[in-house]
Amino acid sequence: MSTVHDAAWHDAQYNNRARVPEAMAILSRWAEASAHARAGMSGELDLAYGESPAERLDVFAAPRRGAPILFFIHGGYWRSLSKSDLSFVAPVFVQAGATVVIPDYGLCPAVTIEDIAMQMAKALAWTWRHAARHHADPSRITVVGHSAGGHLAAMLLACRWKQVREDPPVRLVQSAVSISGLFDLEPVRQAPFLQHDLRLTPASVRRLSPAFFPRPRGPLHAWVGGDESDEFLRQNQLIRDQWGPSTVPLCERVAGKNHFDVLHELVDPQAALHQQTLALMGLAGGAPIG
Repeated sequence: MSTVHDAAWHDAQYNNRARVPEAMAILSRWAEASAHARAGMSGELDLAYGESPAERLDVFAAPRRGAPILFFIHGGYWRSLSKSDLSFVAPVFVQAGATVVIPDYGLCPAVTIEDIAMQMAKALAWTWRHAARHHADPSRITVVGHSAGGHLAAMLLACRWKQVREDPPVRLVQSAVSISGLFDLEPVRQAPFLQHDLRLTPASVRRLSPAFFPRPRGPLHAWVGGDESDEFLRQNQLIRDQWGPSTVPLCERVAGKNHFDVLHELVDPQAALHQQTLALMGLAGGAPIG
């Protein structure tokens, strides 16, 4: 019999800015590091992938042609942050030989999570079509996302592309990495601090919870900070349990990391998360599973 939790419990489990005292300081450092990254790189910024003002993306091209693509989706509970806050992800992967694409999307409550998922599909299709212009190989796309972005990464991996867009191939995403991702949105729906902005319903939760989608081909690597809430730990394990180890070969807790500083592992060349992501993309310096 499942346990019934009250509203306060849901807020305590899912309100990461309240759980992590240094959250705002970390977000400020991300913005500073991202401004520094943009100043030091020759990226193409604010390219339009759609008609709305939010449908823009930044591209940081690899130095050589035929590069794999890292398509990075920011978090913020689908209602905050922007691509400009996460540019710091790009330099280390460009140096390793990848083209990095970081899209923006509309934010709730001005749009719904379903709208955002479709925007990410549109942005990824744009990336596939324009890959060669940015020294990239359109058949080598890895989607990486943090928090709400981890949810969207799983959505894109599981996407049935021919039902969404006419031009991309059936399997547009070759692999995905979710960091502190959300795969079952029912408890998110019940968190009072999110309800006004997200406007989730039982029906939309069913349409937007990747854990209950048909198993995609994968692979998906699922990571979470070891110091995150019990619910985020459960969410990370859930996608492994639902999709199976053949689709989710890595399901890892990073000891001593919270919901925010776990992302630092992605850009630390010495960290397993960084090395495994390089390996997933077929880049030198990656660490094979096992």
